[in-house]
Amino acid sequence: MSAMNSAMNKAMNKAMNIANARNFMHEWVANPALRHHMETVAACMGAYADIVAPTERERWMLAGLMHDLDWERHPTQAEHPRVGVAFLRDHGVDDEVLHAIMAHAPYTGTLRDTAMARHLFAVDELAGFIVACAKVRPDGLATLEPASVRKKLKNVAFAAAVSREDIATGIAELGVGEDEHIARCINAIRAI
Repeated sequence: MSAMNSAMNKAMNKAMNIANARNFMHEWVANPALRHHMETVAACMGAYADIVAPTERERWMLAGLMHDLDWERHPTQAEHPRVGVAFLRDHGVDDEVLHAIMAHAPYTGTLRDTAMARHLFAVDELAGFIVACAKVRPDGLATLEPASVRKKLKNVAFAAAVSREDIATGIAELGVGEDEHIARCINAIRAI
């Protein structure tokens, strides 16, 4: 992508901010649990943006917030996340954010060849798993530690729908330690 196209996309993206994205989320998603998941993924993306791309924090959070926009209406592999990406493209979301959203679903064949795409993939399943871990603890997230999450990851019956393979692949692609990644996501979710 040329520098001119990149600058134009970023300028267009200013119209799509977090507040606008939340409005779209409320229009498209009725399920409170899915909305919560989208918010937790956005929080994790914001935490990573603070380290990897501090000036791009809102764009990274936007990718997290919008990654499952179409999941409730279009849950098939033929449609998700393609329908949401087409909608977001029509509303001025830039190509890098759209690429990351496509790449979070491995079956699309979209390469995770940007930092944003790798991080979105790495936090998506883990964010859901952390929330599941917190739900079975008397104090929720308050004292949740990476060791507890790692222990639950070994129990394949717990939150069985969560792909342990995707979590492991995401960590490997980021090149971070498992505990570091889990702790960063726990802290991000705690903050919201």
